[in-house]
Amino acid sequence: MILPQITHLVSICAKSGISQAILSPGSRCAPLTLAFIRHPTIHCRTISDERSAAFMALGMAQQLNRPVVLVCTSGSAALNYGPAIAEAFYQQVPLLVLTADRPAEWIDQWDGQTIRQQNVYGPHVKGSFSFPDDASLPDKLWHAKRIVKEALVLAKTFPYGPVHINVPLREPFYPLPQETYHFDITAMEPVLEVEAGSKHIREEVWQKLKNQLSGFRKILLLPGQQPPHPKIKRLLSAIIQKQGGVLVTDVTSNMAQPQAIIHHDFFGLNPERHQDMVPDLLISFGKSILSKSLKQFLRNCPLSHWHILPEGPVPDPFQHLNQIIRLQPDTFLEFLLQEGPVIDPSFKQSWESKNEYVKEQLPELLQEASFGELKALSGLLSSLPATGKVHLANSMAVRNANFLGISQEKVEVISNRGTSGIDGSNSTAVGCTFTTKEPVTLITGDLAFFYDRNAFWHQYNMANLRIILFNNHGGGIFRMIEGPANLPELEEYFETQQRLNASSLAAEMDFEYNLVKSMPELKKVLTNFFHDSIKPKIIEIESSSETNTRILKAIQQKFNATFAKE
Repeated sequence: MILPQITHLVSICAKSGISQAILSPGSRCAPLTLAFIRHPTIHCRTISDERSAAFMALGMAQQLNRPVVLVCTSGSAALNYGPAIAEAFYQQVPLLVLTADRPAEWIDQWDGQTIRQQNVYGPHVKGSFSFPDDASLPDKLWHAKRIVKEALVLAKTFPYGPVHINVPLREPFYPLPQETYHFDITAMEPVLEVEAGSKHIREEVWQKLKNQLSGFRKILLLPGQQPPHPKIKRLLSAIIQKQGGVLVTDVTSNMAQPQAIIHHDFFGLNPERHQDMVPDLLISFGKSILSKSLKQFLRNCPLSHWHILPEGPVPDPFQHLNQIIRLQPDTFLEFLLQEGPVIDPSFKQSWESKNEYVKEQLPELLQEASFGELKALSGLLSSLPATGKVHLANSMAVRNANFLGISQEKVEVISNRGTSGIDGSNSTAVGCTFTTKEPVTLITGDLAFFYDRNAFWHQYNMANLRIILFNNHGGGIFRMIEGPANLPELEEYFETQQRLNASSLAAEMDFEYNLVKSMPELKKVLTNFFHDSIKPKIIEIESSSETNTRILKAIQQKFNATFAKE
């Protein structure tokens, strides 16, 4: 039987601009699934693993900047969406999550595939709604339509995020042969729209900010994780040129440029030893930063902290937040360009000289080092296509990329740094391939890669996917952490050593595959790795966790010793 409330739900989604849905098979969700499949303007894909499906939707929504629909059946299927929903919440990525459910009277009655699904995602969604299970009365149908409209507005209201609608469904689930879907029944149904007004600051507030800025001479600009924004990037460059500002970036900010400080993780920052580098004002925008050493340095500095954000809650990661400025970052940076003070040249020189020293010395240190992850990654990053998307898996992949920096300024860097889990890196990158024909490069470690191998268990083309798999047969990051690194239980209980390689998976999934154990082998494979092909490609780089740790620590110690003498 075709349910009018479900037909309206799908029609309103389409009219609100939703064009993509990721569906997972199930019987209880059949009315939702069929309605989305049969709508002429919504492109549907089916992914059997709900956890992987949700991360794929996340990867798509990151690129589309509008909600992607998720549909699953009742019971534990809904729970498998949890990790990606939490990631979307903290990354502020819009998703519309539709979970099929039993009617209310059958909850907790030992009926199959039944759990407590209302508010199942708790505080990690912007809103959770319960859909009517009956639309026989006009008010019930109106309420169903109202819920869909409100959920979509909430998902697309800044800051974006996931929204959940729990949909109880009664049998029969399937339409009769003579029944057809009439989506035109809602052609005249208005959608709910919100006109977002620009945030304006009164003239006296602008003057107050101008007066405050005049008292600062050591201003540090710190963009957090965000997609590329060419205008902001140009403004930052102009501020550096005009006022001598100090711009500190990491790879997930997508704001790196020739004048930016990118090697700060090698500085061994200490407020007492590096007083000339202590800012008096920190100006931040965007989401989280990656560098733990930079966070600790700024927490221990006596400074003022302004964060620029038009709406929404503002965290205080550096414990000095004393001003929230409700503007779009580019609007504030235009003001800063016109009214900001000239920066103390010694402050600027302190940051730039260290960055230049690392930039000059690092290639030589890597050249002398044994073959390992850092040396191989350096060669890979310099070989990336001039444009495209680079997905960095969590743990050492994103950290090593941050140590080295990515020089290609037109490459978009993406990483699941909302919750910083390894669980959906493959799937997020695969979702990205569904939205672009540009090369999508996933740089990952072995645990993240094998944990999420179901990302490739589907029928859809992803020929533009390139995977760089660093396999040290364990969780190498735990050798970098002082606590577990010194424990006798390290290898079995923290590194979770494993003997897998990707050759069997590549054969099963029909990927091009190359195993690399030296720099000459890597250089040879890279000659055509990024060329167009009809299938995805994997380079698996095998190395030793002990060697990787020794190399990185030796480089860090060399720079720390050098900077400690200053």
